[in-house]
Amino acid sequence: MRKLVFVLAVFSIFTVEVNAQERVKWYTDINEAVEVASAQDKKLMLFFTGSDWCGWCKRLQKEVFATNDFMEWSNKVVLVELDFPRRTPQDETIRNQNLYLQSIFKVRGYPSVYFVKPEKKPDGKTNLQNLGKTGYVRGGASAWLNVANNIVNRSL
Repeated sequence: MRKLVFVLAVFSIFTVEVNAQERVKWYTDINEAVEVASAQDKKLMLFFTGSDWCGWCKRLQKEVFATNDFMEWSNKVVLVELDFPRRTPQDETIRNQNLYLQSIFKVRGYPSVYFVKPEKKPDGKTNLQNLGKTGYVRGGASAWLNVANNIVNRSL
């Protein structure tokens, strides 16, 4: 009986985390994300991660991105995951895009989270105006969201 209760408790916790992550839309194509952000007048959150090797990235995802608080907050921005896996196969186009963005933002460590505002220029190109960055923040979702809100709510 105790084993059954334990298994059900673990299963329900896992289900809540998976459901929270499934309800949040992460883009991997920056062009698609920019179009959505421009159409909805939202800022972009660029999450540079090493999904299959970066311990701090996994911790940020578990402690913050998998929570209901983050799920609700994420409606304020368009989420973009820029992954640098070592063992997981990745589409060549996405890998090249991620490397290009990594060089533009001069990302040196993971996780790195940049908040940017897309700006369409008269020549049709889009600039990504950097609003600020963060990474892993000790203290769980509320501490991380406090830092993120301070960056996103800045007026330009």
